[in-house]
Amino acid sequence: MGKTIIEKIISNHSGKNVKSGDISIVEYDLLMSQDGTTPLVINSFEQFSEKKIPFPDKCVFVLDHNSPSPSQGVSALHKLMRDFAKEYNIRIFEVGEGVCHVLLPETGLVKCGSLVFGADSHTPTYGALNSAGIGVGSTDLAIALYTGYLWLRVPETIKIVFNGNLQDGVFAKDIALFMVRQLTARGAIYKSVEIKGETIENLSMDGRFTICNLTTEIGAKCGIMEFDDKTKEFLKERKIENYSPVFPDNDANYEKIYNFDVSELPPQVAKPHTVDNVSDINEVEGIEIHQGFIGTCTNGRTSDFEIASKILKGKKVKKGVRLICTPGSRKIYLECLKNGYIDALLEAGAIITNPGCGPCVGTHQGVPSDNENVISTANRNFKGRMGNQNAFIYLSSPATVAASVIEGKITDPRKYL
Repeated sequence: MGKTIIEKIISNHSGKNVKSGDISIVEYDLLMSQDGTTPLVINSFEQFSEKKIPFPDKCVFVLDHNSPSPSQGVSALHKLMRDFAKEYNIRIFEVGEGVCHVLLPETGLVKCGSLVFGADSHTPTYGALNSAGIGVGSTDLAIALYTGYLWLRVPETIKIVFNGNLQDGVFAKDIALFMVRQLTARGAIYKSVEIKGETIENLSMDGRFTICNLTTEIGAKCGIMEFDDKTKEFLKERKIENYSPVFPDNDANYEKIYNFDVSELPPQVAKPHTVDNVSDINEVEGIEIHQGFIGTCTNGRTSDFEIASKILKGKKVKKGVRLICTPGSRKIYLECLKNGYIDALLEAGAIITNPGCGPCVGTHQGVPSDNENVISTANRNFKGRMGNQNAFIYLSSPATVAASVIEGKITDPRKYL
């Protein structure tokens, strides 16, 4: 029996021929934690009697969830991270540099065939680069940091095939929400999800990151796409040459296979308060909204602000509605400035914040009031996700957010394209 992509990646990192269900001890290529989880990693690390880190070059810290610091307490945690990183020679991405799952691929830290453990649930984002990005707890990350190894059970694999050309006004985020709708929040618990098909081949890398990001919301251990010319070009632009693409064998064993034709797929919207509570846009059109948000590790990339600025150019955010835009990284912010996207958004009445996670997780920046409706490009809409458990969060593509803030109600973006 042949192997799936995750079976090959774990075999390559364990030195053994493994299959799904096996318990394996692996070497990793990269560890990542952010300011919401790194203090817990450090506290766990301090419990070890001997203070050593064998591979400090394989670890990065990111200050993004509370960036810049909104309080004295958070500032103390940031200092803890900075001091620890300095002591052990660990790379740290500072306040304002961007969101972890945007920064790591952008700076060339993730490549094909790599195995990345991140103390953040949306680490599967890296699967768009034909790698295995796996979210782990802070204690697990501390053990990996201390020993240079980590154990895991090799997951079974589900294959999802998307075919068909998308309609104008339908984007990768709509595919991702449709995927969550079809499989539900528990449809791929502890599974590796291989995502392929002609629709995926036609997507940009930005779109692929968006879809892999939401494999977390079906419970997946990781989501992985196959290497192709677009992957190769992305890596080439970052001067990455030493990598090994991983492909599944023709006779690989899949637990389930899903085939979806998305050629007639309309824009999708996830309704409060679960990500799999998804409907076609015609079912929610007209619902009043008070705030729109474009950003996050799901949809804070240059192409996301490009489409939003095209819709909003020459128009205005409706009076009484706020639109918050948060670029995923400083590099993306600069690209959007250069291309005029920021100008168009500001002229329309948007608020541009520094790169980071603030509005998404609700630590600061843009916390909605009680009973307000928010339409967001984020990956989660649970109660309290944006800082207020009495608010209501709808999830959609950047195009749908842009169209909705013009009218002050959930709006089909196809009328503006």
